[in-house]
Amino acid sequence: FTSSYILIINHTINFLLLYFNYYSKMPTIDLSNITDFVVNEGHGVKGLSEIGLQKLPKQYIQPIEERITTNTVILDDQIPIIDMSNWDIHNKFVSEKICNAAEKWGFFQIINHDISLEVLESVKDATYRFFKQPAVEKNKHSKENSSTNNVRYGTSFTPKAEKALEWKDYLSLFYVSDEEAAALWPCALRDEALEFMRNSEIVMKKLLQALMKGLNVKEIDESVLMGSKRINVNYYPKCPNPELTVGVGRHSDVSTLTILLQDNIGGLYVKKLDSDMWVHVPPIHGALVINIGDALQIMSNGRYKSIEHRVIANGNNNRISVPIFVNPKPSDVIGPLKEVLESGEEPIYKQVLYSDYVKHFFRKAHDGKDTVDFAKIN
Repeated sequence: FTSSYILIINHTINFLLLYFNYYSKMPTIDLSNITDFVVNEGHGVKGLSEIGLQKLPKQYIQPIEERITTNTVILDDQIPIIDMSNWDIHNKFVSEKICNAAEKWGFFQIINHDISLEVLESVKDATYRFFKQPAVEKNKHSKENSSTNNVRYGTSFTPKAEKALEWKDYLSLFYVSDEEAAALWPCALRDEALEFMRNSEIVMKKLLQALMKGLNVKEIDESVLMGSKRINVNYYPKCPNPELTVGVGRHSDVSTLTILLQDNIGGLYVKKLDSDMWVHVPPIHGALVINIGDALQIMSNGRYKSIEHRVIANGNNNRISVPIFVNPKPSDVIGPLKEVLESGEEPIYKQVLYSDYVKHFFRKAHDGKDTVDFAKIN
């Protein structure tokens, strides 16, 4: 009896020591002011999630009108799913489906796009690998610490401009060259992110070829349509009270096109055109989500639609996504394409310097489609 009793005591002591060592390493924060912990120290919302919060911090509670409810979701509708496997044989048929989706939804999913599952799974694994790093490693790439504006780790969208923060961490990588990426992108995901970008380029060209043909544009200027690229990796940690906040607020992208790889968790919602209702974009294994950006809406004079979308928070699972934004060059001036206006159609948008448009987008909180008004002719 005595030896068994001593054994139980030893096990209990060892457990308590492990418990103490683990939790003594956990950061402590003042929830009344979480900016230092989340933003300045680089822990992000991943750090908040991992300290075992039972209640959502007030800084993340969104106004009621910014939350999705069952009353604002359409359950029996979905964005188009387009099979790219017969592109060479049935080019006209596939192209028409792409243009139709761009006009009526602004979003669609593509399957059989020839980007291998190995490439897609590798970049998802690399995303988790980056975010599993200690805060001190990730924070080397924050706005205050990064050696370049082309590599940026952060949280929420624009914390200094937001009344309520978003439940998301991200790493944003602006592509200049393979050489710069090799020198400056974090090694935890550099190779996988570059491989995903390289493989997506031919898909983007096919999509833009179809979309330009639908606008009667015969000579495609790739340097304007896809003169610059940015890849983001997003991390949405498990969230207490997910119904009170958002992963990403209402917005449309400023890109020409966005190609999005999402995991199997789900949570992306798209606003249905001419409606206040939202449609979930269900994950499809191996599929990619494509959406029209503001730049293409402007260049098409409103024919192709960049649509509001948002991401909900999740109370049970961590979620990741990897979008690639294909954009005009910052120095490009964009406006309705001349071919679109040849029939006498009046321009809705003025000519704007793309870098000015992007700066306008990033200096404020997410606000739906308000950014595109910056380019409208008054």
